[in-house]
Amino acid sequence: MMSLAAGLAINGLVPVVHSIAPFITERCYEQIKDDLCYQNIGVNIVSVGSAFDYAALGCTHHCYDDLAILRALPNMQIIYPAAPHEFDILFRETYANGLPTYFRLPQKVHGLKTNPKFGEVEFLRKGKDITIAVSGPQLKNVLAVAEDLAKEKIDCEVIYFTTIKPVSADSQNLISQSLMKTKKFVSVEEHSVIGGLGDEVARIGGEIPFVHKRIGIGDKFLTNYGTYEEHCQANNLTKEGIIKTVYEIKSGNNF
Repeated sequence: MMSLAAGLAINGLVPVVHSIAPFITERCYEQIKDDLCYQNIGVNIVSVGSAFDYAALGCTHHCYDDLAILRALPNMQIIYPAAPHEFDILFRETYANGLPTYFRLPQKVHGLKTNPKFGEVEFLRKGKDITIAVSGPQLKNVLAVAEDLAKEKIDCEVIYFTTIKPVSADSQNLISQSLMKTKKFVSVEEHSVIGGLGDEVARIGGEIPFVHKRIGIGDKFLTNYGTYEEHCQANNLTKEGIIKTVYEIKSGNNF
């Protein structure tokens, strides 16, 4: 049901705005802030081409800070489905709830069976040694890593995020319990390591003592052209890169 404010502002209609991620978030940031979030208007922003999906077009078409800048805006909801069924479920669940909502749609999909629910995380694997939080298409790599590491007696707990903001109180409690149990945390995301999934889990963890390593895009521009796969390789967003990071944090090499 739409909020009264949203209904009055847009005559009961529910707009959906769609474009490539850097154009619809970075170029339109002030409008999103002032016209949607400040006014608390129920508009759905649906992007395509997240992170470096448009790798061949260079840095102007990259977008690896969208979650960071939009997370900071009050009233903004952020949803990151990485499979068609996830988008279908989450869009139907949220599109008319009267709040501005950003849907980040990646070009790649993970092709796995998941059960998304708005505001909730999904524990896809229970473990006791290391907590891995993942969003987007990298879920496929993370689950493959967890399977391989289990053969080496390293037990990974895998937490999958399709909602980046808000995360429910129940999910936050489950995340905190996982961090208290493992004391070791790896975040994996096709986004800047600043302001994205890793920061959100660190915020939730609060006072819990744990070691954290982030796999994502460092504090840099990706100036090379190429393919999506080549950018993943360069930023450790691969099965091998994740395994290497897990071994580093397991051995205490955290710097």
